[in-house]
Amino acid sequence: MMVAEKPALGFQQAHAEGEDELELASPAGSPAPPPRKMHSLDFEHIGSLAAVAESLAPGSRWRRALTSVRVVIFQAKINVLLPFGPLAIMLHYLSGTHQGWVFLFSLIGITPLAERLGYATEQLACYTGPTVGGLLNATFGNATEMIISIYALKNGMIRVVQQSLLGSILSNMLLVLGCAFFAGGLVHSNRDQVFNKASAVVNSGLLLMAVLGLMFPAVLHFTHSEAQYGKSEVTLSRFSSCIMLVAYASYLFFQLKSHRSMYSPIGDEEEATEEEEDENEITQWEAICWLFILTIWISILSGYLVDAIQGASESLNLPVAFISVILLPIVGNAAEHASAIMFAMKNKLDITLGVAIGSSTQISMFVIPFCVVIGWMMGQEMDLNFQLFETATLFITVLVVAFMLQEGTSNYFKGLMLILCYLIVAASFFVHVDPDASKYIVYCFVRCMRANWIKIDGLVEMQELNHLD
Repeated sequence: MMVAEKPALGFQQAHAEGEDELELASPAGSPAPPPRKMHSLDFEHIGSLAAVAESLAPGSRWRRALTSVRVVIFQAKINVLLPFGPLAIMLHYLSGTHQGWVFLFSLIGITPLAERLGYATEQLACYTGPTVGGLLNATFGNATEMIISIYALKNGMIRVVQQSLLGSILSNMLLVLGCAFFAGGLVHSNRDQVFNKASAVVNSGLLLMAVLGLMFPAVLHFTHSEAQYGKSEVTLSRFSSCIMLVAYASYLFFQLKSHRSMYSPIGDEEEATEEEEDENEITQWEAICWLFILTIWISILSGYLVDAIQGASESLNLPVAFISVILLPIVGNAAEHASAIMFAMKNKLDITLGVAIGSSTQISMFVIPFCVVIGWMMGQEMDLNFQLFETATLFITVLVVAFMLQEGTSNYFKGLMLILCYLIVAASFFVHVDPDASKYIVYCFVRCMRANWIKIDGLVEMQELNHLD
């Protein structure tokens, strides 16, 4: 018995000596890592490798694709409006006289696509951070307006381009930002929400610079002080557009490279961002693929929408200015609208400002000058003369929003004031007559009168000749 117990005692002694060696090798006061933790880490490592191997399998790819389709297409209730897009295309080819219905169906069909575009951008923003995420949201949110503008510019509808882009700026600054402040203020009614004041001031300065670029061609036109009538206005617009594009590129470098710390989230918003990092429903590449697919489908519907604007104005008895400034931007800004409200309710005011004010800055400093340059390449005389009424509306809107943002706080009352301001702007454009349209009517009237007077003069001369004979 004694001999049989010696090996066991020897094994215990060796095990104890090994533990002593581990304790001596570890720093003083720090316990040695238990063996069970090492085993659990090994199992976790093996489990992660198994998950990667399973994700690379062909069957899992199909399952992942079906899950992505279910999340993007079937999960959102607004996607019940998707069939209106194909219906608009069918109605366009089956009946060419119902342009009002084609316009309405195209408008309704683009709405869920714009909202899903915002959702895919939001998912992509989860992988890039709040600053780049807000920039991506503004960029792809403006894809609808840019596509509609290029189609309209190709058809020579310069006033539709000008008014739709102006309406996008007004809608983002008043309606989208107002609804976001109002919804966020109701959810967080016990205190004011705080956002980064420095970044808001920079965006306000850029918007004032955009107003400066739009104001001088209009003033040059209405004071009749052009050096070369009809040419100086377009030349000044093209030069100013190039300057504005350089300014926007400098702003991107300032925002993303040299002063990134200025655009970092502050306070509770940073904590909320860290807590909600695991809300990704689709992967990064899936988000990129959906952005590509949705942009193509929006571009197709935009062509039918632009072609039906004039017919819709006549059949629905609505001014083209009201359709271009109010209706088109509301649909085009559906992505920004949904994203800005959602981020405001989650107390992410910096991303909300990046979507709403950042989108307005991008349209005024990039999309409008870009359309002027594209029109220059197409041979279209697109300029920055947005007429006096539209330019004054933009100037007053920028001043109102700049005063709202100067304190760096928001509440539901500020949002309500911005919404009410937008209703006043919408009513103004409903009763507004586009000066270009009125000039065209007067021009046609004068031509008809001249033709009638030529006929009358000809008849008088014939009667005088017959009388002499």
